Amino acid sequence: MAAFPYTLAPWLNVRASSSPSALEFYKAALGAEERFHVDDGDGHIVARLSIHGAEFWLSDESPEHGNYSPESIHGCSVRLILSVPDPDARVARAVEMGAELLCPVQEDHGWRVGRIRDPFGHIWEIARPPSSAELTG
Repeated sequence: MAAFPYTLAPWLNVRASSSPSALEFYKAALGAEERFHVDDGDGHIVARLSIHGAEFWLSDESPEHGNYSPESIHGCSVRLILSVPDPDARVARAVEMGAELLCPVQEDHGWRVGRIRDPFGHIWEIARPPSSAELTG
């Protein structure tokens, strides 16, 4: 029997009725593609997105289920780390599309990494990890 493929996919909540604009931001700024999409017709969606296989979910917050957006809680309890081959270009594109630059892309312990806050309050580290050769010295 084949091993079960464990996965972990964050679920990002955004302010009520912001999910359509968040969906467009993640597609345009981060290169996300839709894998699943449900629209209730009133501007509320649930979507599963993938950035080259790195999956995450998106929907409007639902306080009745304990799911709040960073804007509602005035902060963010989770930081997302997206590994990409060219963090400079990805961070620049995200900022161009409306993200706030928190930390410019720079070298840090072998990683090339920058940090942004997307227009919906989520904090992303966009990075290129060290190569295997860099890790083994």
